[in-house]
Amino acid sequence: MKEAGESRPARAPPRPKKAGTDLTDSDYQRRKLHKKGVNLMADEKLDDAAEAFEQALRYDPENVDTLIKLGYAKFHLDDYTDALKVYDRILDIDVTNAETWNLKSLIHYEQKNYAKALDCVEKAIDSDPTYGMAWYNKGCYLSLLMQIPEAIESLKRSIEIDVKNARKSVKDRDFANVRAEDGFRRIVEVVVIESVRQGYHTIGAIVWTTFLSKADTEDALLKLLEKGLIVKGEKKEGLQRIPIYDLSPDIASRVGTEKRSLLGLRRKKLPAPVRNLKELGQTIQEIKAAIEDEDVDALIRSFDDLIDPKKFGEHMIGQFLEEHREIRLWKIRLKDHGVGFLQDNKKKMSAVFDNIETAVTKQLRSEIA
Repeated sequence: MKEAGESRPARAPPRPKKAGTDLTDSDYQRRKLHKKGVNLMADEKLDDAAEAFEQALRYDPENVDTLIKLGYAKFHLDDYTDALKVYDRILDIDVTNAETWNLKSLIHYEQKNYAKALDCVEKAIDSDPTYGMAWYNKGCYLSLLMQIPEAIESLKRSIEIDVKNARKSVKDRDFANVRAEDGFRRIVEVVVIESVRQGYHTIGAIVWTTFLSKADTEDALLKLLEKGLIVKGEKKEGLQRIPIYDLSPDIASRVGTEKRSLLGLRRKKLPAPVRNLKELGQTIQEIKAAIEDEDVDALIRSFDDLIDPKKFGEHMIGQFLEEHREIRLWKIRLKDHGVGFLQDNKKKMSAVFDNIETAVTKQLRSEIA
């Protein structure tokens, strides 16, 4: 113990506080609780996740991203009343939020109120005409309401935006009412021809990758052969000869193939022209650095390059359609919420661009070869 009057050692100057980590920083607390809720949802602890999101909203009651997550948690807890209240709060803030209108439609769908579900999903499409899943859901609701031609048209629109919706639809019970229609049979043909384009050339492989029945697959292949869209050949497996199918040369030149086909067709360029892959790879590197550095302005500039059809937009739509849509949404969210949104989604963004970089590198090697 020091006696009175004894000299005290000089105190070290206080350390500067790291921006965004001060325990009294309300936005930091909100982000922390939001992230906690996301992690709890991933662990399927939905009650705990909802509580974390509600705590986060005490710091920012109008944070749309957190409200969407809260509504989603309530929806999966089958608490449709509270979920609707949350979505209505979001729409009071932003009546053009397409994602929220679509999510609201799903609640009415679960309650078998298909007319209300249709009304909501149409508002989602009004807000974002390129929202493929909203078009897909509209097709489901119209099918359930027995509006068959309109259901097929909506499904076709969803497939134009994302061809993966074709594969999803062939096993979706909501389209049971339209399966006998010629328009739906053509969608099955789209699924088969896309499978062939991706390099699956035998009936067994097509059935495996599309989840179609063997009978539906054989019927679609017969129709495609009659239309001259595919060609048929054979390959030897032991003492057997296995029929194989490939795109006709004319179709292959227009839609491209994923790899060299078993019939010897060389790889074709995809319909979206291949831009300078080295520059695209460099842009991806810059994006990954901006994510790591949490540089929102640099990230938005690079996102603009990926969206702009005069730069990499066409290539992104042709090769990375889902990612292109995600990037557009991220850009809007970054402008609205800044570094907080980036910090909450940093891991997801990095994973997406790691996958894009891998694919671009493979394309580049193929082009060089």
